[in-house]
Amino acid sequence: MEILNLKEKFAQMGAVLDVEFLPERQWARRNRPVTFLLDVNSTGQQERFTLTAPAQKLAELDLRVVDLRPAERHLLLLSAEKDPAGKPRKEKFLCGHDERHWFVAPVPGQRGIANVFQAMEALKPGGVAQLQRRAGVRRKDWQKRRNAGYLRQGEWFFLPQPEFAPTSEALLFAWEPITRPGGQPHLVEELCRIGGETVYVCAQRPRGVNEANYKWLIEHNRKARNWNWRPMRRDPRVWARGKVRHPDHATITLPFWHRVLMSGESRDARVAFLD
Repeated sequence: MEILNLKEKFAQMGAVLDVEFLPERQWARRNRPVTFLLDVNSTGQQERFTLTAPAQKLAELDLRVVDLRPAERHLLLLSAEKDPAGKPRKEKFLCGHDERHWFVAPVPGQRGIANVFQAMEALKPGGVAQLQRRAGVRRKDWQKRRNAGYLRQGEWFFLPQPEFAPTSEALLFAWEPITRPGGQPHLVEELCRIGGETVYVCAQRPRGVNEANYKWLIEHNRKARNWNWRPMRRDPRVWARGKVRHPDHATITLPFWHRVLMSGESRDARVAFLD
């Protein structure tokens, strides 16, 4: 891996990339099943991308920028390595700037994705691409945060459904948070929720645990009883109306009910939809 070349590519889109190599023992203590981590960290007033990897794996890392769009402040990063069985494994990551902050997003469906435009389309929730076509959205507007097919705030997509009316099984909430593990909640002025699994979430269990595991934990772990648990619903069907607020994004206003979906990044098995 050519570190200087990688840093230069990030610099061309206006970002700073820091590279940190850790001793193998220190990396192992973090219990990381992966060969590297790519994240965004804040240093004072500046956000920086940080690539962290075990020093012994330096020779095995193969990270390449396969598409760079400086004007859009986005790039597509390819990771080519071998899995524990020795078979080739490729992953792609979209790195870029959205509204106010830098981000990293693993791209689902690796095959056939060769550039930033295709990666951004792949990150849309299922059905959004078809919806924007049916709505007559021009290709040049497909990736705007607001078009006739949807509104977007960060990783959340809001699909217009003016005909929707909550049924008797629906639960209605005011200023309800929608979030995912590790994320900061987006507050929804009016939220309608149908279905989903009840889970209990806290800082120590950000993905949530089901009711049986929650009861077992608080019975067998005294510390767990004071973990500030919050009951939430995993993967419900959700609609939103009114204002949607988040400190990192401009507030959006939904004049009627919109279906709420997460970006394709969140379809990764390590991430759950919590409300």
